[in-house]
Amino acid sequence: MAESGSTDPVTATFEAQRDRLRAVAYRVLGSHADAEDVVQEAWMRLARQDAAAIDNLAGWLTTVVGRISLDLLRSRQARQESSYDGLPEFVVTADHGATEPEEYVALADSVGLALLVVLDSLGPSERLAFVLHDMFAVPFADIGRILGKSADATKMIASRARRKVQGAGEHPAAPGREQRAVAEAFRRAAVGGDFEALLRVLDPEVRLTVHTPGGVFVTLGATEVATRARSFSGAVTRHQPVLVDNLPGYISWREDGTPLSVMSLAVAGHRITAITLLADPRRLAAVHLPGSD
Repeated sequence: MAESGSTDPVTATFEAQRDRLRAVAYRVLGSHADAEDVVQEAWMRLARQDAAAIDNLAGWLTTVVGRISLDLLRSRQARQESSYDGLPEFVVTADHGATEPEEYVALADSVGLALLVVLDSLGPSERLAFVLHDMFAVPFADIGRILGKSADATKMIASRARRKVQGAGEHPAAPGREQRAVAEAFRRAAVGGDFEALLRVLDPEVRLTVHTPGGVFVTLGATEVATRARSFSGAVTRHQPVLVDNLPGYISWREDGTPLSVMSLAVAGHRITAITLLADPRRLAAVHLPGSD
């Protein structure tokens, strides 16, 4: 494994590219664990090469990461696996409120769950071409060498993928002041056990999805969801507003400082239409939570 702080120029170049390579692999594969494995494999392949014979080391590394990721995508397709095994990887970031909306949109476009779900509908070649070109500006000629296609054929593949992504609908917009206000009203009502206030902020057909160690459970309808929401605060001593896949949400903490749950709230027309609650300790431990450092 590459050592941080090494004076070796090849190692230094790899470390300088590590975050970018990890980002490429994650957007192609939709899995943080797989992305880490791909980057490590790229480092091992580099160690077996004569680095002095590589003209553009950054480009070489991107190509290698692309090839490894493509092989993994094709392997998954043969096993008919989803890139996230049916379980979304929650991307949780601090909600400072004052950050420019464009930054939130960029975050959603690059790492949000909604985009990963759309990308999962693409074929391996389409997904790789779209991610490398549209997200990382890799030339079609370079992508074509990974795919074994001409630059023109690769451009057509990327264009087809782009149409599919655009046809799947808009990515979630950055939460505005009104969405945050609705989310806060829900939190206050849930903590206070105010059933009527909960009904006022819940859409009549709201959907609650709870990820627990025992599986995924779904509750439909404002009355049922409000009843369950009043029990959310039982073991909670602190809440922290966050963005969960670019939706307003909260981290809830126990008295001993351990995270209890992560919640995201989809808001439309001043009402909450969907709630996703992650309450599985094992999966919570794998998510980077702001405020847990």
